Amino acid sequence: MAKISLTLIQTFYQVARHGSFSGAARDLNLSYQSAANHVRRLEQILKGKLIDSEQGAKRISLTPRGRALYNLLHPELDIMLERLTKLIESQRSSLRVGMPQAIFFYLFPKVLARFRESFPEMEFAVYERDTVLAELVKNGSLDICISERYFGDPVVPQRLLGSYRLSLVYPRVWGEAPAVAGIPFWAEGRPFVTYEPGQTLRNLSVDFLARDGAVVQPVISTSGSSSVKRCVEEGLGFSIIPSWCIGPEDHTIASVKLDTLPEVRVYFGTAGFLQKHPMVLKLFEDCQRELVGPVLDPPQGGDFPRDTL
Repeated sequence: MAKISLTLIQTFYQVARHGSFSGAARDLNLSYQSAANHVRRLEQILKGKLIDSEQGAKRISLTPRGRALYNLLHPELDIMLERLTKLIESQRSSLRVGMPQAIFFYLFPKVLARFRESFPEMEFAVYERDTVLAELVKNGSLDICISERYFGDPVVPQRLLGSYRLSLVYPRVWGEAPAVAGIPFWAEGRPFVTYEPGQTLRNLSVDFLARDGAVVQPVISTSGSSSVKRCVEEGLGFSIIPSWCIGPEDHTIASVKLDTLPEVRVYFGTAGFLQKHPMVLKLFEDCQRELVGPVLDPPQGGDFPRDTL
């Protein structure tokens, strides 16, 4: 049998207690659709129907198996969650956060400075990676992840912070900037500095540069944007990095904003049971205040079916 997550059990329990998906969604700070998806996933794992719900009906009813499961959980689940919440709030002295290296290097210090005004004793443990963040949250190695990937995993609920654009960067001594449409042709035969295989920005860059059959062959691959940019500054090649990595002090490199490429979205995710933790809520609010507007474009209505913290 597949492992049953506490998130799925908690959602079913609240749906059964409220008698509706909407009531459970409000209580858990989830979208209606997420609450329904959690219950469907639990039914798949248990290989049996737990809830009957007619199309458009505001109330649900429990099947015999659903009623038996609810009676088994009540009231022990409430007691367990309350004890767990108190334990976490009283004992947690560090917050483990994972994010791409560039976001931590260029953007996160301002967020961290604001956060520490409220929690000066809190230790931050930061894991600077783009990949495997969801798995690290699920296995307990991380509490929070800030990612350019949407996982679609109910165990790691995410909320959209905002989005940003990418820019071509190259040594200024190479001359005039190419037109955006001509960049793939311009790039052929030039040394390409990029990210490690599997990273989101590498995939976007390679797809763009390989248009019309162009051949893309990286000569240097590094872990993050600060390392990529440093290689470009030293004249080792060109790259495609977040536009916010480039400032007025960067005199040795030239840049071209790639407005024709898709925006890169940035998501804030956390372990499901920590969604209401005051430190998690505060960090999300600080990310919004420091990043959305100055660096990230705000989310547009309907950008994605988001869970709410």
